[in-house]
Amino acid sequence: MSVTSKKSRRWIWPFIWLMLISGSSYAGYWYFNQSDVSAPQALIGQVKRGTIERTIVATGTLEPKRYVEVGAQVSGLVEKIYVEEGQKVEAGELLVEIDATVFETNLQQAEASLESKKAQLVQLEAELELAELRAKRNQTLYQQQAVSEDTLVSSTTNVKVLKSKIQTSIAQIKADEAGIAGDRARLGYAKIYGPISGTVATIEVRVGQTLNANQNAPLLLQISDLSTMTLRAEVSEADVTKLSKGMSVYFSTLGNTEKHWHTQVRQVLPTPTVVNDVVLYQALMDIENQGGQLMDSMTTQVFFIVDKADDTLIVPLSAVRETPKGTFALLPSTGDKPERVKVTTGVKTRTEIEILSGLEIGQDVIIGQKRAIAGNPGKSLPRRGRF
Repeated sequence: MSVTSKKSRRWIWPFIWLMLISGSSYAGYWYFNQSDVSAPQALIGQVKRGTIERTIVATGTLEPKRYVEVGAQVSGLVEKIYVEEGQKVEAGELLVEIDATVFETNLQQAEASLESKKAQLVQLEAELELAELRAKRNQTLYQQQAVSEDTLVSSTTNVKVLKSKIQTSIAQIKADEAGIAGDRARLGYAKIYGPISGTVATIEVRVGQTLNANQNAPLLLQISDLSTMTLRAEVSEADVTKLSKGMSVYFSTLGNTEKHWHTQVRQVLPTPTVVNDVVLYQALMDIENQGGQLMDSMTTQVFFIVDKADDTLIVPLSAVRETPKGTFALLPSTGDKPERVKVTTGVKTRTEIEILSGLEIGQDVIIGQKRAIAGNPGKSLPRRGRF
């Protein structure tokens, strides 16, 4: 074989492939525009009336909108726990009691020290009263030259010293009173009361356990208000721009996919989370937990309603085609070729589309074309045909 022949074959094959592709494209275009769908081989659907909605689907997790993690502000032994997990409590209800023996002892000692200093103050005030009388008498006697100047100065200085001691004693009493107020507060911290009304979600301690609050506050339990839950849904960056505040949302839980809970978007958090190089934004929704069926950490499937139409005409998406000349649907006819009808469409999903005009309820439409099974011409399989 010559070199020239080999070179000729090299450029002939690309030319042949180009001709095949061009021919196929032309055939498809001609088939589409000629609506060459054989009526006996057509798959038939029907125009129905109903509700159609276009949604963004995401996964989410439920959590209480309001909850408090209750900690201990003092160290000590857990003496009593008055509640159990799952129990409903009221704000101000006694929850946990820590052994307060040390705090009571410190308070008693501080109160005794305060009483002693108050007694010393009374004594100093009495001494001051006596010293002022002596100084006044010595002043009179000095004018009569009955006492020396040293005696007068000594009595006057004694008055000043006693006044200074009294001021010091008053300051110490104030400091002790403040310390006692702190001791009383610490004693009060030994009893833990409910900060809010709700349900005891978790208890992290047991009776007899020693708490150390010197470095951080130990967590005792968590109280959750389950009357209002927050749904935290993760939405991809491709869909998050379609969300807005007040947008209608419904969701179902993993344990009950038949029941739908309806709510609205409260807010979309601006900071995303990145999971395996996937950027996800969190949308928050609040829902009233009527009947207490929603619980913390439940997994949900969330549907954000982008567009919706109620009580409208609907056909399968495959029944409608958009062309440069407009949007059309094919209707079965008695002849070899179906009837081509121009339609106006609305909401579109992955499987259905809304018909605003051009069709009527109950009308048959062509949604595809059957194709024969290989080796058995008598049987056929459905095939999504072109117009």
